[in-house]
Amino acid sequence: MVRTIDVDGMSCGGCEQNVVEALEDVSGISDASADHEAGTATVEGDANDADIVAAIEDVGYDASA
Repeated sequence: MVRTIDVDGMSCGGCEQNVVEALEDVSGISDASADHEAGTATVEGDANDADIVAAIEDVGYDASA
């Protein structure tokens, strides 16, 4: 399953990398990407939304599924 998550606060490629690295640590995610210009992260896998949002928020960004 592929999902797009809204992410507020990313302003550069480094921010994208921070979000991707956080998401890669979430159990159940097989692939992740982020786009600071669109303000989104895309995840593939069966992780639950609460874990995805928590991982993004833990690295300092606001997120909603």
